Amino acid sequence: MVKPVGKAVIGHLVSIVCLGIGLLSACSESDLPLSTELESRYSDEQPALSGDGRYLAFVSNRDGTRSLLLYDLARRQFVPLPRLNRRDAIAESPSLSYSGRYIVYVASDRGRPEIELYDRATQQIVVLSSGYRGWVRHPSISPDGRYIAFETGIRGQWDIAVIDRGANIELDRPSRLRANATHGASVP
Repeated sequence: MVKPVGKAVIGHLVSIVCLGIGLLSACSESDLPLSTELESRYSDEQPALSGDGRYLAFVSNRDGTRSLLLYDLARRQFVPLPRLNRRDAIAESPSLSYSGRYIVYVASDRGRPEIELYDRATQQIVVLSSGYRGWVRHPSISPDGRYIAFETGIRGQWDIAVIDRGANIELDRPSRLRANATHGASVP
């Protein structure tokens, strides 16, 4: 069951606005606008939070084009995403893994949407849906980054598909679990 947003949450968001936390472009550090206001005259939409609540990804047209932006709520600053936003592609529907290492989204560069995954650690983009003949939309990544669920129109209707990136990927786990794994402790 989905519960409506309560007044306490809305009040918390209002306090963030009052603190002057702003949202800026995240293409590169040199491309970051000087404005730090959260509210702007531009359209900001499709928000997604990382599992640990530290990062906020969203789509904005603040720099004159639709871009996927990442904001670090703990440090109150934007995180550069080198190579993610391209002038010839539109990125939409972001979803974040637990710590925000992996960002999955829909990119349309030749009129056909593709599910792409951006790894912040390597700054690499991987196209995940290149073998799908139908349309794709609304990707969602699992907290550990291994699975991506999305909608596909391959059968002429919207169905759900899941991609398993495999057991050999580096999982995105909470830092306490990563530390235990490196010291030989069992990881749940």
